[in-house]
Amino acid sequence: MIKNIFIKIILFYKKYLTYFFKTSCIFTPTCSSYALEAFKKRNCIIAFFLVIWRLLRCNNLNKGGFDPVPDSPSVKKWLL
Repeated sequence: MIKNIFIKIILFYKKYLTYFFKTSCIFTPTCSSYALEAFKKRNCIIAFFLVIWRLLRCNNLNKGGFDPVPDSPSVKKWLL
Protein backbone atom coordinates (compact mmCIF):
# COMPACT_ATOMS: atom_id res chain seq x y z
CA MET A 1 0.00 0.00 0.00
CA ILE A 2 2.73 2.50 0.94
CA LYS A 3 4.74 1.28 -2.03
CA ASN A 4 1.88 2.21 -4.37
CA ILE A 5 1.65 5.68 -2.82
CA PHE A 6 5.35 6.30 -3.50
CA ILE A 7 4.97 5.02 -7.07
CA LYS A 8 2.01 7.36 -7.67
CA ILE A 9 3.95 10.32 -6.25
CA ILE A 10 6.89 9.57 -8.56
CA LEU A 11 4.60 9.19 -11.58
CA PHE A 12 2.89 12.50 -10.71
CA TYR A 13 6.31 14.17 -10.46
CA LYS A 14 7.44 12.73 -13.80
CA LYS A 15 4.22 13.71 -15.57
CA TYR A 16 3.52 17.18 -14.18
CA LEU A 17 6.52 18.63 -12.35
CA THR A 18 9.59 17.76 -14.41
CA TYR A 19 8.74 20.50 -16.91
CA PHE A 20 9.30 23.16 -14.24
CA PHE A 21 12.78 22.00 -13.29
CA LYS A 22 15.97 22.17 -15.30
CA THR A 23 16.80 18.69 -16.57
CA SER A 24 20.41 18.03 -15.71
CA CYS A 25 20.57 14.56 -14.21
CA ILE A 26 24.11 13.20 -14.36
CA PHE A 27 22.99 9.59 -14.04
CA THR A 28 21.41 7.14 -16.44
CA PRO A 29 18.60 6.28 -15.73
CA THR A 30 17.41 9.59 -14.34
CA CYS A 31 16.80 9.82 -10.61
CA SER A 32 13.01 9.68 -10.96
CA SER A 33 13.21 6.61 -13.24
CA TYR A 34 15.64 5.03 -10.78
CA ALA A 35 13.21 5.67 -7.91
CA LEU A 36 10.31 4.20 -9.85
CA GLU A 37 12.30 1.09 -10.73
CA ALA A 38 13.56 0.72 -7.14
CA PHE A 39 10.03 0.78 -5.73
CA LYS A 40 8.86 -1.73 -8.33
CA LYS A 41 11.78 -4.15 -7.74
CA ARG A 42 12.35 -3.89 -3.98
CA ASN A 43 10.32 -3.64 -0.82
CA CYS A 44 9.42 -0.18 0.42
CA ILE A 45 12.16 0.24 3.04
CA ILE A 46 15.06 -0.88 0.85
CA ALA A 47 13.77 1.14 -2.10
CA PHE A 48 13.47 4.24 0.08
CA PHE A 49 17.09 3.95 1.21
CA LEU A 50 18.28 3.26 -2.34
CA VAL A 51 16.54 6.40 -3.57
CA ILE A 52 17.90 8.53 -0.72
CA TRP A 53 21.42 7.23 -1.40
CA ARG A 54 21.04 8.01 -5.09
CA LEU A 55 19.76 11.55 -4.43
CA LEU A 56 22.66 12.23 -2.09
CA ARG A 57 25.08 11.23 -4.86
CA CYS A 58 23.30 13.31 -7.51
CA ASN A 59 25.39 16.47 -7.40
CA ASN A 60 28.13 18.20 -9.37
CA LEU A 61 30.90 16.57 -7.33
CA ASN A 62 30.00 13.10 -8.62
CA LYS A 63 30.98 11.98 -12.12
CA GLY A 64 27.61 10.29 -12.74
CA GLY A 65 27.19 7.68 -15.45
CA PHE A 66 25.22 4.45 -15.68
CA ASP A 67 23.80 3.49 -12.27
CA PRO A 68 20.97 0.94 -12.40
CA VAL A 69 19.05 -0.41 -9.41
CA PRO A 70 21.18 -3.26 -7.97
CA ASP A 71 19.88 -6.76 -8.63
CA SER A 72 21.37 -8.37 -5.53
CA PRO A 73 20.54 -7.07 -2.06
CA SER A 74 24.21 -6.83 -1.05
CA VAL A 75 24.75 -3.83 1.23
CA LYS A 76 28.44 -3.64 0.31
CA LYS A 77 27.59 -3.16 -3.34
CA TRP A 78 25.21 -0.29 -2.58
CA LEU A 79 27.67 1.60 -0.44
CA LEU A 80 30.68 1.38 -2.76
